[in-house]
Amino acid sequence: MSTIAGNLQAVEATIQAACDAAGRPRSGVLLLAVSKTFPHEAVLEAAAAGQRAFGENYVQEGVDKIALVARMRPELSLEWHFIGPIQSNKTRPIATSFDWVHTVERLKIAQRLSEQRPPERGPLNICLQVNISGEASKSGAHPDEVPALARAVAALPNLRLRGLMAIPAPATNVAAQRAPFAQLRALAQQITKGGIPLDTLSMGMSADLEAAVLEGATIVRVGSSIFGARHYE
Repeated sequence: MSTIAGNLQAVEATIQAACDAAGRPRSGVLLLAVSKTFPHEAVLEAAAAGQRAFGENYVQEGVDKIALVARMRPELSLEWHFIGPIQSNKTRPIATSFDWVHTVERLKIAQRLSEQRPPERGPLNICLQVNISGEASKSGAHPDEVPALARAVAALPNLRLRGLMAIPAPATNVAAQRAPFAQLRALAQQITKGGIPLDTLSMGMSADLEAAVLEGATIVRVGSSIFGARHYE
């Protein structure tokens, strides 16, 4: 068994334990393997172990990796999520190459993604990024702005608004970790009650995965626990 395959098994066991603790089915949580800075060989190794959803933070790296993996293994049916910051001049390759975008925080970005999405690819799945902890250093819309943003994004023709994403401030215990995730879940429920059904909460990484699952995460984003230490150029 490869190192990545073994790491995936360990992460899977962690998610299963969190689901058990939350009384939730394992099928309700998608593991997103964050492959940013890792080469296409690492993606193929994870795919060989059964992983199908991958997350990228950098536009050109992600686009190149998606194309290379598709050329090498066209039979693989992988799902690619963009989870990094979005500049206006980089929306076209994101709209063209990715299946999901987790980091929409402005209507202008959503409009560009909608305009530039190739019709043959079907709607682009969208999560709105929420600055749930109010950190000046973090991206994301203020929670008070999110319901109006959700209404506007849901009306765009080539997008499918799926839910909310957040990266809370770090906390040292599960109780403290759960609080912002609970706030995000409540915000999603508020938007759904307002007539815009949401089915996705993208929240939780290696350090706070259990707390996120306990509060209803449907996508957890895990990188170094699968692929090892980050490779930065």
